[in-house]
Parts: sequence; structure tokens; C-alpha cells
Amino acid sequence: MNIRPLADRVVIKFLEAEETTKGGIILTSAAQEKPQVAEILAVGPGGLVDGKEVKMEVKIGDKVLIGKYAGTEVKVDGEKYTIVRQNDILAIVD
Repeated sequence: MNIRPLADRVVIKFLEAEETTKGGIILTSAAQEKPQVAEILAVGPGGLVDGKEVKMEVKIGDKVLIGKYAGTEVKVDGEKYTIVRQNDILAIVD
């Protein structure tokens, strides 16, 4: 099944959280922070949103920073994805 976002929405998948600290301590899954870096899997067409023209600034494959509580989680074919609006994306990671 494919997910095709509408308007200014973007489908992302969070990258794995680090399992060890910089000091070498291994973290349990409960102690790990929710990752904020995600990869874009699908991008909506943009267009007219709330009476304003929206141009999509991101593209498929970009790695982006997302706010901790942004978006809506969905599960498709056993995989977890998050759908966010473009304005929930904080930055593109190079």
C-alpha cells in the first residue's frame, strides 16, 4: 500500500534512536529519547492551503529535523510512519 499525502503534508519515517551514549553507556528502549531526525518518504503537491499558496521546500529522501510532538503516527502494513505538515519541519539536515 502506498501513502500519498495531500496538500502541504509530508510522510516521514523516524531514523533509529541511538542505543549508546557518547560515553559508551548502552540505553534501554525506555531510556531512549524519541528521535527527531527523520527521512522523507512522500511529499504532497502543495498548492492552496488555508487560502495561501504553499510551495513545497522538501523532497523525497531529505533528512529533516522534526519537533518532538509534531505529526500524526500511522501504521501501514506493520510499519510506523508519521504524517506532518511542512511547517512542522524545523530544518533539513545535510
